Amino acid sequence: MPLFEFLRRLRRPPAPVDDTVWRDAVAAVPWAQALDETRRERLRALSARFVHEKTISPIGELELGPAQRVQLAMLCCLPLLEFGEEGLRGWSQLIVYPDAFRVNRSHTDAAGVLHEWQDELIGESWDAGPLILSWADVQADCEDPRAGFCVAAHEMAHKLDVLDGVLDGTPPLPRPWQREWAHDFQHAYDDFIERVDDRRETRIDPYAAEAPEEFFAVVTEYHFSDPAALREQMPTIAGHLQRFYGPSPFA
Repeated sequence: MPLFEFLRRLRRPPAPVDDTVWRDAVAAVPWAQALDETRRERLRALSARFVHEKTISPIGELELGPAQRVQLAMLCCLPLLEFGEEGLRGWSQLIVYPDAFRVNRSHTDAAGVLHEWQDELIGESWDAGPLILSWADVQADCEDPRAGFCVAAHEMAHKLDVLDGVLDGTPPLPRPWQREWAHDFQHAYDDFIERVDDRRETRIDPYAAEAPEEFFAVVTEYHFSDPAALREQMPTIAGHLQRFYGPSPFA
């Protein structure tokens, strides 16, 4: 989207989501159904802002109707219920693949040897670019919303994380809370890595041990989809996320 068009759309207030479209979208998103009326209306306003500001681009033969576009907006805005529309800053496009998609990766090691490979992904978030989702996996999350997975929340956590200019597992926070957050998350992350390396059982997806930013994104998924497991395994982290995101719809 050209910059002048993006800025023009930002200045224009968003049209409210049509009542019928909203009802159909809510029927497809268990998290929205579980919200109280006040927070559901807040989600509706954020979703209207999302649809107004973001270009939603289906890939290939995938077609998305109005309710499906609002469904995507709702899922992306769940992590913004307390943070607000500032969380939408810095990017303008949601790309939606029909299913998991492949991306080319490359890395030059210390010996100067170039390694190239392909990753199969269900979601991706570029620091200053689009957010990318697999529609099939979005649907799977909605069909089993308490399984510990929510790819849209995961990728939105990355978008929130990078708002302060650094993708490090710490989103923008007031300074005293930021220090407390960084201390508690680092301690929990180190402990989790040790648990995974020792092959001890954990209810949290081991992918959280990949990097601090992935740890934040994965525990975000659990906040929304399995808050009981998160409280059991990491009560301090669960407390931070409840403060940051508000109570989980499934709390």
